[in-house]
Amino acid sequence: MSMKNISRAASTLTKEAGDISSVFPSLSGRKAPPLPPRYSQLKKTLIQGNEEAVTASWHRLLSSLKGEIAEVRRKGNKVVAEVEYSDIQNGSVPQSFLDSIRHRGVGIVRGVLPRSYALELKQKAIEYIDANKSRVKAFPPDSPAVYELYWSPSQTLARGHPNMLRTQSFLTTLWHSSDPKSEISTTYPLSYADRLRIRQPGDAKFALGPHTDGGSVERWEDPTYSKVYQKILDGQWEKYDPYDARYRLDANMDMYNGGGACSMFRLFQGWLAMSSTGPGEGTLKVCPLLRHASAYHILRPFFNPETNELNLDSSEFPGSVQAAAQEYNTETHPQLELQDTMLSIPKVEPGDYVAWHCDTIHAVDAEHKGKGDSSVLYIPACALTRSNLNALKRQRESASVLSPPPDFPGAGSEGEKNYAGKVDWSSNFIEPAAKRAMGFPGQSFQILPNMSEGEQDVIREGNRVLFGL
Repeated sequence: MSMKNISRAASTLTKEAGDISSVFPSLSGRKAPPLPPRYSQLKKTLIQGNEEAVTASWHRLLSSLKGEIAEVRRKGNKVVAEVEYSDIQNGSVPQSFLDSIRHRGVGIVRGVLPRSYALELKQKAIEYIDANKSRVKAFPPDSPAVYELYWSPSQTLARGHPNMLRTQSFLTTLWHSSDPKSEISTTYPLSYADRLRIRQPGDAKFALGPHTDGGSVERWEDPTYSKVYQKILDGQWEKYDPYDARYRLDANMDMYNGGGACSMFRLFQGWLAMSSTGPGEGTLKVCPLLRHASAYHILRPFFNPETNELNLDSSEFPGSVQAAAQEYNTETHPQLELQDTMLSIPKVEPGDYVAWHCDTIHAVDAEHKGKGDSSVLYIPACALTRSNLNALKRQRESASVLSPPPDFPGAGSEGEKNYAGKVDWSSNFIEPAAKRAMGFPGQSFQILPNMSEGEQDVIREGNRVLFGL
């Protein structure tokens, strides 16, 4: 398909205009509406006939959780594993890093991009914002930190950099599928367009609290999505595998057209640092209890945390709202002890990449107490799957006319179409592999020796859906 035809296919307005506060009730200050009564029946249906096993599992979980929390208190953010990009490049990643990121759900890859280049990207982003100041939307409006920008040259270059693509491919290979026929390829990462952040010292308005993306009520309500957590719902939380992609491939993570719901399966969320930023300086906070926190999150709606007895009559799913991200606090999820388990990540330098599992609870420092800006480009790691291909095709339509991507507020609007310094997709500075990751024509996906049948099938599908081959 030619670029011209892609432009003609660009979608009309599909999301209301807004900013990042549209996605989080706590950030916007609006009160979330209660869930309909039918959610009480959903609870009963999900564990019907399994109530005793689930109750016993809940108590085992709480006991195990105490030990995990004690370790996190003792070690602090030293539990966050780090690896050098050169180790990924040379195939010499320590087993200790692999074990840690699988257990904790978060890791830092040092030096993915050269420091000087990351700082150059930040400077170009600032110039892009300044050149289009009257048009750019940001949150908070009076003291911008998160910009509704998706197609600046800085973002485009960083997403498609060979080192970034290699890092994403490495991270996604930590996943597997319990079904050998699953159609997923981690050989060719796909690019997901997201925002950028330049947070100034002293800011306390971008106080994004603990949350997980990828839907909220969908984790229980969508029949396929709920199968991801079937071991937990069966009363066997210890057997739950957070890195099994089998049912995530077809899960509906956006049943209510949420302002920030993600239609692409992001195996890891992540961002590229463009500043030297330490704990307390407006950085990322994570809850490094991946399996335990996920099990607690899924079981929490079924229990009263004060009595630890089943509570199936209420329609409440704590922190869950239709068309919004899943949020957490010490009242809704008390036994996670978030006041102690939400850790600021270790200090990062420009060019470092931070990745966290798609179910990891994360947040942002409530106040930026540093002396310099806290700046990142949001760049997750996405594998090649059928659902991701279809999402990428829609995103490509938005990219071709520089409209906000389908998942974001204002999707289908004019976006950056008339911005000064806008990206030129036909330019030679955009690498062929980067264009392919965006779904643009020019370089197809290749079938390599030893690929599984499922991987070969999804690669063929990718070439057909995106490139008409």
